[in-house]
Amino acid sequence: MQLRYAFRLYPDAVQQAALARAFGCARVVFNDAVRAREDARKAGQPFPTAGQLSTRLITEAKRKPERAWLGGVSAVVLQQSLRDAEAAYKNFFASLKGTRKGRRIGPPRFKSRKDTRQSIRFTANARWSITDGGRLSLPKIGAVKVKWSRTLPTTPSSVTVIKDAAGRFFASFVIDTDPTADAARMPETDRTIGIDLGLTHFAVLSDGTKVDSPRFLRRAEKKLKKTQKDLARKQKGSKNRAKARRRVARAHARVADARREFHHQLSTRLISENQGIAVEDLSVAGLARTRLAKSVHDAGWAQFISMLAYKAQRYGRTLVKIGRFEPTSQVCSTCGVKDGPKPLNVREWTCTACNTVHDRDTNAALNIKTAAGLAVSACGAPVRPGAIPAQREETGSHGFPTGNRAA
Repeated sequence: MQLRYAFRLYPDAVQQAALARAFGCARVVFNDAVRAREDARKAGQPFPTAGQLSTRLITEAKRKPERAWLGGVSAVVLQQSLRDAEAAYKNFFASLKGTRKGRRIGPPRFKSRKDTRQSIRFTANARWSITDGGRLSLPKIGAVKVKWSRTLPTTPSSVTVIKDAAGRFFASFVIDTDPTADAARMPETDRTIGIDLGLTHFAVLSDGTKVDSPRFLRRAEKKLKKTQKDLARKQKGSKNRAKARRRVARAHARVADARREFHHQLSTRLISENQGIAVEDLSVAGLARTRLAKSVHDAGWAQFISMLAYKAQRYGRTLVKIGRFEPTSQVCSTCGVKDGPKPLNVREWTCTACNTVHDRDTNAALNIKTAAGLAVSACGAPVRPGAIPAQREETGSHGFPTGNRAA
């Protein structure tokens, strides 16, 4: 499978200017491609092909005085920008037809130089390289200093340079992992676990372990409030407002980085210790519309489950998601009697059938494990049918932590 390994970049002033030109040229080519297709649609003409757009918007445009500056960046960057536009339209049409999973997406929009995220991509034919001194050599940009936090397992197929809202630069390498090496890294085990995600405790495991919720956003609210207030007092369009905006972005980035690092460490530990993992398919979007919205977003359940999914697929583990309507908090995990719904303030309850005293969350984790088919009866047979393997998930490329973790 393919993964992304992200590392922090530290370009100097000249290299930052070169990267800014590359970001701008890629943005212009993307916008020109969207405009060309929109003009063809309004005129009732067929959409121009990728080859026609490449000739018109890159090759011929470089010969014109108003677009001559496109020659100042690598041609691969411009070609990849056209591919991004093509992919955006393919995803849009697939969403219209219903063949694309997830919520419906709209047509591609024009990019702005004020967007919080800028990126360019270099493929293998761009002749980028890693120097003997450990720097990332990019065409028409130079050798950029990299903070290497780990060794790349194989030769990357491409690298994406990203600038986030906080003004930080990252290099994201696409790596094809070795299944044999992954299997040796995490040998098989006979342990299985059920996980009940919550807000008081981030996760309660079926073995009774409780993982406290770090609540990164709640702990940083005071500082975030101060930086946001400073931003609101700055004059629009001024340099001081731009500096204040970066301070706000850096404060939010620290919260997101800490949360992501916590999710990585916990998901890696659970994957390494257990052969089978069961979680509940929570409706995060629905819960985010309640009065608990801020706490739900602060927990980041969706990101954590996605990490479990791709790591399970990578290391040969089994991840099972049970339905969100499964009455895990209403059923006694000892005798199986359904005791009915209970308000959230009830954290312990006694089964009326077998008189077993249950911790609400631990009991739910045990029921999640049973519903997924990972529990084993006294005779050694599974309680439910065997679990299905997790679907393939790739790591994303939007935003990277300072710790530069990729797995």
